[in-house]
Amino acid sequence: MDNQLSIERGCCKKSAGTCSKLEVYDWLSDVVNKSADDDIVEVRFKNTRKDYYRNVNNLKLKVGDIVAVEASPGHDIGIVTLTGALVKHQMRKHKATLINGEIRKVYRKAKSVDIEKWSEAMSLEHSTMIEARKIAADLKLNMKIGDVEYQGDRTKAIFYYIADERVDFRQLIRVLADTFRIRVEMKQIGARQEAGRIGGIGPCGRELCCATWIGNFVSVTTNAARYQEISLNPQKLAGQCGKLKCCLNFEVDSYIDAQKDFPPSNVPLDTEEGRYYFQKADIFNRILYYGANGHKPLPQVAISVERAKEVIRQNKRGQKVEKLADRAASVSPQKKPADYEHVIGEESLTRFDEPKSRHRKKKRFSKQNSSKRPRKNS
Repeated sequence: MDNQLSIERGCCKKSAGTCSKLEVYDWLSDVVNKSADDDIVEVRFKNTRKDYYRNVNNLKLKVGDIVAVEASPGHDIGIVTLTGALVKHQMRKHKATLINGEIRKVYRKAKSVDIEKWSEAMSLEHSTMIEARKIAADLKLNMKIGDVEYQGDRTKAIFYYIADERVDFRQLIRVLADTFRIRVEMKQIGARQEAGRIGGIGPCGRELCCATWIGNFVSVTTNAARYQEISLNPQKLAGQCGKLKCCLNFEVDSYIDAQKDFPPSNVPLDTEEGRYYFQKADIFNRILYYGANGHKPLPQVAISVERAKEVIRQNKRGQKVEKLADRAASVSPQKKPADYEHVIGEESLTRFDEPKSRHRKKKRFSKQNSSKRPRKNS
């Protein structure tokens, strides 16, 4: 039992958060008659890899059991993560690997010999990755080998690599197979997958989303930043993987819905004072800021969305409004809550810049005055 727990913890440490990422809450665990056909189990491996296997031997498997499963060729070692009727629902999202049109099998619960061989294989992964990187560099291949995953019986290894362009690694496979005496499988991953595998802390102070819960990566474009009125600064928008942050897509739908009735930002507003151009927007408060583009030093004017649409309608009729900010449609400042406290100006940032001699003189002066004061006789 202790050996099993140590293997599970070691797998968690090596896979950088994949245990919490691949866990599935079994919300059917307290249902008595869940399903008559529940012989399929979910098994996870390293690097957020998991698959589905059929329990043909009717083993009493539970979550956390280490099992030996069918592989091509040989067998692999994994950890059971889900059993019961919920497995069928998970298979709708994640396709199972088939051999000759059938789901692969669970051979047995892992024996102590299987676990020892599996742990020895995992101990070789880092050194194999370093040596494979040297071989790829000698062959002058424009690729980066990010990780290596050995099969449980040490007859096969998966080499995860990153490449911006198409790479011809046929010679690399032959050299790796001759060097390590194993079957080689190359699997390409992206920069986001590598960041999720390595893990880390984001600029928000929390663990990376790709390392904790994101399983399917959706493309992120700069349009998401434009909809949210975010400055297009590549250093601010890029994550640790060098790509655009995945969190830019989290709230973009709310911003798009809030801007459905906003007037177009490329339409200027004509007034008797001059022409005003769109500058920025406070989307959820429905406030638009317009400024004069020219030599006149006019400040920005905050107006409501309804007021901007009214001015645009009058401009289309050939009329110019007298002033952009109408009193009836002027934007009222937000009221501060009762428990609001302004703590920014309480302490001055330059309070430590004063010379220490001044503070000493004040203390010395106060002591001298206190010593000169006549004491009252009790």
